[in-house]
Formats: sequence, C-alpha cells, structure tokens
Amino acid sequence: MDAGPREGEDPEVTTVDVDLLIIGAGPTGLFAAYYAGFRGHRVAVVDSLPELGGQVTAMYPEKQILDVAGFPSVKGRDLVEGLVAQANTAKPEYLLERTATTFAQRTGDDAGVTVGLDDGTEVRAGALLITAGIGKFSPRALPAGAGWVGRGLEFFVPSFAPYAGKDVVIVGGGDSAFDWALHLEPIAGSVTLVHRRDAFRAHARTVEQVRASGVEIVTRAEVAALRGRTTVEEVDLVVDGVTTTRPCQAVVAALGFVADLGPIQGWGIEVSKRHVVVDAAMRTSLPRVFAAGDITEYDGKVRLIAVGFGEAATAVNNATVAIDPSAHVFPGHSSEAP
Repeated sequence: MDAGPREGEDPEVTTVDVDLLIIGAGPTGLFAAYYAGFRGHRVAVVDSLPELGGQVTAMYPEKQILDVAGFPSVKGRDLVEGLVAQANTAKPEYLLERTATTFAQRTGDDAGVTVGLDDGTEVRAGALLITAGIGKFSPRALPAGAGWVGRGLEFFVPSFAPYAGKDVVIVGGGDSAFDWALHLEPIAGSVTLVHRRDAFRAHARTVEQVRASGVEIVTRAEVAALRGRTTVEEVDLVVDGVTTTRPCQAVVAALGFVADLGPIQGWGIEVSKRHVVVDAAMRTSLPRVFAAGDITEYDGKVRLIAVGFGEAATAVNNATVAIDPSAHVFPGHSSEAP
C-alpha cells in the first residue's frame, strides 16, 4: 500500500491506496475484510473506536451470543477474536480511532472513491463498503451521575471482574440492563435493577431469568443522587416519591445511547431513518458505494449479526465487479480455493 504523499500533494497528507475501503470494524466489517482478501483485494478498515469489534467489544464482550451459525453459544469477545484472526488473513490496514469525514468520486481511468479521515489521512479505493452499524454512538447520561463517571459510574460493562463483591445498582429496563444484571448476580455482593416504569424493553425470556435470580428489581424508581468521598459509596433512590439511601459501590447506567451517521449523512447517500438504503446487491445510491449490516435498510430487513455476515459477502462480491469489470460476482466455493 502506498502510504506516502503523491506528487503535487500536500506532504502532510498521508495517502492509503487499496481496492476496498471498509468503514466500520464490527463483526460485519471484520468478516467483509476477510472476504475482500478471499477475493484478492487489498483492504483498509476505518473505525472511530480504538479497538476492533465495534459495539460487541465496547458493550457486550462478556455476553453469550446464541444466533451465530456454527456456535451453540459464543461469548462476544471470543466471537470478535475469531473474526479478527479470520480478517487478518487478508492483511488489512487498520485505521482505528479515526472518523471518515469527506467523500469524493473519481472518474475516468482512475475511477473510484476518495475518503478523507479526521486525522488528515486520505484513502483512495476502488470501492467503499459501509458497515458502520448504528454509526457513532454515545451513551445517554444519568442525570444524577454528573462528575461520577470513572468513580463508580460506568455506562458499559466490558469486564465482570471489577464488580466482584460489590453492591451494584443497574439503571435501565432494556436488554443491556437485564443482561448485565443476570451476569453480575453471581459475582457481585448484590445487584439492584432500577427502572422508572413497571414495563421493560428487554427480551421477555431474559426478564424472567432475572426475576428468578437474586437480583432485586425496583420499579417506578430513579436514582436521585450518588454519594461518596472519592468513589461511589451509596445512592439515593426515589420510589413512588419516597427517598431511600442504600450502600452501593458501582452504578451502571444502561439507559441506551444516542447514535447518528455523522459526516456520512452529508455525502449525498440515500438515508432512511438513520439507515443507508441499499438494493439486493447491497448497492447504495452512490456509484461504487456499498453497505452491509445494521446500518442498511431495505424491505424485510432484519438486524442480526448473522444477517450482516451474509450481507457482507454479497456486498464484497458485487463490489468486486465494480473494482474489476472483468470479474464475476460469484466467487466460487472457498473449499475449492488453492
């Protein structure tokens, strides 16, 4: 790959030349990187996060995932580890902690796309594949948690070990809150799940598992204050207007997150409700630009990791023809490869 400036260009600009650029290093993007290598492409992968694996690494590394083909159950971090090992066979160039900001089409003999990153890097590719999941995301704040992040308050649980023996309060009523409550219950000293309503957004089966566990569920409630010297030592809960104080050394605010497509929305690509519209070949409204995974929208779309894997293969195979018109969409069977 050419990582140096071109003649006549600003010497401060680092240029990367590849066949396929992938934006998004989650499961779909990692599998797409492998598949691009299988099709013989040079590939680069951009992600705004510092680690590979996307939301799975950031939010669910300890979660057991049950709907990936070939795995009756696989822990999030183990799935990512396998995907990274598979992707590395393509020798991709990873451009992490960088955000794609600008986009331009190239025509003529040098047809392709050029994507500028927020650190000044310019990536020139024959085609672009967007696998950015829900886009850039940030957690919703806990109103009472100002100043406590990193001092006992967290938004994600990348590891269970730090919660051993602690009194943990989890705030939220969605899948993340219930998953973390279920997994922390045998490790923590106590787990209390606090939600402002009686109804939950979490999967019914998980709710029943938590109800049958030792987790205390407190509804029609909110965390009013966190207290402690240097770290959280107790919390105030308001339940039906009555305030109580209880010991607590860890608070997890699982209140969801705010997500957006960021600069991608300004590239002229067709978007529907924060998702990129694609056709059956995973083509977007822009030439040489494809998308796969949770970021896509089409009639009948189902947002699952398992679906993203198939879309990644479809996108890469069709992008191959855009990169090299003499190529075929069908790649042949991997078992027949030398």
